[in-house]
Amino acid sequence: MPPNTLAFTEILTADARSRLLEHFSGDGPPANDRWAALWDKGDFLPWDRGTPSLALEDALKEHKDLLGPSVFITDALTGETRRKRALVPGCGRGYDVLLLASFGYDAVGLEVSLEAIACCKAFAQGNKEKYPVQDASIGPGKATFIQGDFFKEDWLNKVDGGRTFELFYDYTFFCALAPAMRHHWALRLLQLVSPHPESRLICLEFPTCKAPNTGGPPFGVPSPVYVAHLGHPGSEQPYDAQGNLLMDHVKVVESPCFQRIAHWKAERTHEVGKGTDWVSIWKAA
Repeated sequence: MPPNTLAFTEILTADARSRLLEHFSGDGPPANDRWAALWDKGDFLPWDRGTPSLALEDALKEHKDLLGPSVFITDALTGETRRKRALVPGCGRGYDVLLLASFGYDAVGLEVSLEAIACCKAFAQGNKEKYPVQDASIGPGKATFIQGDFFKEDWLNKVDGGRTFELFYDYTFFCALAPAMRHHWALRLLQLVSPHPESRLICLEFPTCKAPNTGGPPFGVPSPVYVAHLGHPGSEQPYDAQGNLLMDHVKVVESPCFQRIAHWKAERTHEVGKGTDWVSIWKAA
């Protein structure tokens, strides 16, 4: 656990919930600036787990049948063999980016805060031994950390080799977004996904059992919320006054989308999500 930070498991305490809710409530700076302010101060980072996701590790090890047999592909533009590119928006201190690189992906971690990126680089430099190469025959991929806004274009200029990705991992990014941004999130993923047939999105769904009317971040996101938005990217979906998705009134849009190809309850996950975290894997369709 990084020093001088509040453990994420404490987010379930009333004090931590109210502190985070207050930080993002009311008029004031945009959300990105508020996230950056937390990173700059550094003493209240309740999303920081201290370790990579065990659920992600299990998915990478045990579900190659869903993710593709190799991290190497032929680039559609150059015809050259390269590693699959992976993106982790809102990567925090970069634990999951380093995990993906250890599995051979060229992994990119994206954060809005320059301080967060500095923390990522410092952690990566000082903790290489914690991320051994998973398969010596393919070697490690590269871990890169970029400051930028997921919904904008400029950060893509800093990505080596291309502007699309064969793998996305979402854990605490989707649930951190205000509900009004959810349809934009799904559409943005669709814009960034590589046309390669093995391109996938892995979601560690959290928090699935938090009441929507308690606000956030993190906002409550039960599994049907992922289905509604990823199944209809860019389409605003209906919610009631309490923040519950109106399942019977989901707007169906005939357009490119993400199709869920697997869904299971996470056997191993962070303490705060044990028994309630779900893993879903999606492909562009």
